[in-house]
Amino acid sequence: MAAEQVFAAEKAGRKIAVEIKSFLNPSTISDFHAALGQFLNYRLALQISEPNRALYLAVPFDTFESFFQERFIREAVKVYQVKLLVYNPIQEVIVEWKE
Repeated sequence: MAAEQVFAAEKAGRKIAVEIKSFLNPSTISDFHAALGQFLNYRLALQISEPNRALYLAVPFDTFESFFQERFIREAVKVYQVKLLVYNPIQEVIVEWKE
């Protein structure tokens, strides 16, 4: 899961797409800006081509527990309605779904 990619799947009968981000660069805020921009563009493309598919941004657990708890980041996630999927990159498992 550490590689950055987008994939399609189904969750409880719903169609979803997941954009996986690793946040490995020295500047987490730069990674966030890039991830958010890509997320918004992918979501728009999905609304046009597959309006019944929801997009999730997958982030590593440690990044979610630290960086994604900052007030600005929480507000950005809320304002832009970013659905999050929190994953453990070592065990390669989903830890939590945030809608």
